[in-house]
Amino acid sequence: MATENLEDVPSVDLMTELLRRMKCASKPDKRLILVGPPGSGKGTQSPIIKDEYCLCHLATGDMLRAAVAAKTPLGIKAKEAMEKGELVSDDLVVGIIDDALKKPSCQKGFILDGFPRTVVQAQKLDDMLDKRGAKVDKVLNFAIDDAILEERITGRWIHPSSGRSYHTKFAPPKVPGVDDVTGEPLIQRKDDTATVLKSRLEAFHKQTEPVIDYYNKKGIVANLPAEKPPQEVTSEVKKALS
Repeated sequence: MATENLEDVPSVDLMTELLRRMKCASKPDKRLILVGPPGSGKGTQSPIIKDEYCLCHLATGDMLRAAVAAKTPLGIKAKEAMEKGELVSDDLVVGIIDDALKKPSCQKGFILDGFPRTVVQAQKLDDMLDKRGAKVDKVLNFAIDDAILEERITGRWIHPSSGRSYHTKFAPPKVPGVDDVTGEPLIQRKDDTATVLKSRLEAFHKQTEPVIDYYNKKGIVANLPAEKPPQEVTSEVKKALS
């Protein structure tokens, strides 16, 4: 990726970035993994943690797509696998994470989201970090009861043309099933139905429980009360990382 010519970057932006880096210099390094089912609030907390601790956010799906688009050596290999309809190998994904960690934005550490999903991936990640003289510091487990998640997610209704969203319990429309502004009918996203959610949660638990156990043995898991309001979860995160 070609770096933008610094001469063309406005002074304000340069200074802002410089001040940010100076502020970040005193922060301790942190290497974090976020684990939690869909709707557990990871997406809300992740940018807050990223800014607070000056970390880079690594979403493996986005990174794979970026590596393929940039035609990096690993990206080319990943593209070959995808074109054959194969899964991208764990070694390739860990390699792409390894490449990403060379960036200045990852100097203070990272937040990994959506990886590792298996114990083998967790071991490979540990081996790669070990070679860099680093290790995972904390695994933030967004623990939440399935029943609460079901209420959170299956209550979501959307007005398709405006993107306005409602919740039958937490933010109901004035008239059930109808958009407040236009009076048009609301729809439920396919992923938000109880049946889809149930199968997603089953897959999630089956897949991640062994990973949580793996990190529990290392004593680095922090269980967060993800059913609480976002501000409270944020303060629990800060407690866990202090």
